[in-house]
Amino acid sequence: MKLDEQIQVLIDEAPRYGAEPTDVNYVAPVLKAIAERLKHPQYYILQNLEQEWLTITIADQTQPEVTKTVVYAFPSLEAAKANTSTLHDPQLVALPIPVIHLLFQMLAMKPIDSIVFFETSANLQSGMELSRQNLQILIEQHLQSLRGANIPPDIA
Repeated sequence: MKLDEQIQVLIDEAPRYGAEPTDVNYVAPVLKAIAERLKHPQYYILQNLEQEWLTITIADQTQPEVTKTVVYAFPSLEAAKANTSTLHDPQLVALPIPVIHLLFQMLAMKPIDSIVFFETSANLQSGMELSRQNLQILIEQHLQSLRGANIPPDIA
């Protein structure tokens, strides 16, 4: 599904996510700009049978006491399955999520600090990390640029 189609689906389904369609419309340009920098229109997220995303707590290499909670986004089902087999958990499944939906959902998931996007199945050792905080900052900057249009201040 193309990014514009994903945005339209997200706008149409906004109430399901507890958001107003107009709110999604305001943040859509930021979500699209980030999604355009990624290589895939959808990513596979490991989830349990209740569809809760698998989170991983990782420590900073130089400061082990500093941790963050991340979600891994895989470029293919095969890459996600390869990671699942290392976890030895038969309760995990990998489901595709459109990249725009993934970014939007990340905004609401307070325990998640970042999503690591793996761009190739061949290299699951390095990925592109996007922090929820950076995403929120980008959205806030975008909304500030639109303030002249009387946008409510509590959207982001």
